Amino acid sequence: MTIHHPLTLAFGLLGNIISFMVFLAPLPTFYTIYKKKTTEGFQALPYVVALFSCMLWIYYALLKQDATFLITINSVGCVIETVYLAIFLFYSPKMARISTVKLLLLLNVFGYGLMLVLTHFLAKGEKRLKVVGWICLVFNLTVFAAPLCILKKVIRTKSVEFMPFPLSFFLTLGAVMWFFYGFLLKDYNIAFPNILGVIFGIVQMVLYIVYKNAKKVLLDEPSKVQELSDHIIEVMKISTLVCPDLTPVVLQPNDIDLIEVVLDPNNIIKEIKTEETKEDMDDASTKV
Repeated sequence: MTIHHPLTLAFGLLGNIISFMVFLAPLPTFYTIYKKKTTEGFQALPYVVALFSCMLWIYYALLKQDATFLITINSVGCVIETVYLAIFLFYSPKMARISTVKLLLLLNVFGYGLMLVLTHFLAKGEKRLKVVGWICLVFNLTVFAAPLCILKKVIRTKSVEFMPFPLSFFLTLGAVMWFFYGFLLKDYNIAFPNILGVIFGIVQMVLYIVYKNAKKVLLDEPSKVQELSDHIIEVMKISTLVCPDLTPVVLQPNDIDLIEVVLDPNNIIKEIKTEETKEDMDDASTKV
C-alpha cells in the first residue's frame, strides 16, 4: 500500500466515518417498514443507485491500487445497501418487488457486467483507469444533481419536510472530506464531483433555514381551505344533479368562517343534542 501524506489519511478516515453515518441514515425508514410489515410508498431506486455507485467505486479503487479508503467505505456500503434492498423486497407488494428486481438486474447486473467486460477487453492499463474514472465521475455528478428536484419541491411548497437538515449537513461534510481526499491524491475523478456535492449541500441547508418555519403557516391552513372548497364543490355538484333547477350559490370570502362553523363536527353534535333535549321537553310537557 502506498504511504500517503498524513492529511490524506486524515481526510480519508473522516470521509469513511461520515459516509458510514450517511449509509445508516435510512435506518428509521426501514425500522418503520419492519414494524408496519409493508413498504407503503417508499421507493427502492435510491438504494439500487447507491449500491451501483459503491460497486463502481470499488472497481475504480482496485484499478487505482492506492485508494484504500475508497475500498473500505464502499465495501461497507455494498453490505448495508444489500441489507436494505433485502428488507425492501421482503416487505414490498408484488408489483413493487417485481419492478425492484428488474431494476437491480438492469443496472447492477447487466449494466455493471457490461461495463466490466467492455473496459476489460477494450481498454488496458492507464487507459482503462481513465475510462472507469470518467464513468464514476459522470455517474456521481448525476447523483449529486438528483437533489435538484427536491430543491424545486421545497421552493414550490415552501416546506422542508422531505429535506431533513442533519442529512444535508452530513452529506455536505462528507463531500468536503472526499474533495480534499481526492485533491491531495491529485485524483480529480474523486475531487471534482464532490465540488458539486458541497455546492448543492450548502444550497439545501440555506433553503432549510429559510423555509423551516414556513410549513405551518403556508401549508397547513391553505390545505384546510382547499379541502373545504373541494367539499363545497362536491356538494354543489350533487345538489345540481338532484335538483337541476337550483341556482348555484356564489360564496364570498367572508363566508368561509360561517361554513367552517356549519361543517364543524362538534357543532353538529351540539345541534343533535339540542334537538334531542327539545324533543324530551316536548314529550314531558305532553305527558303532563
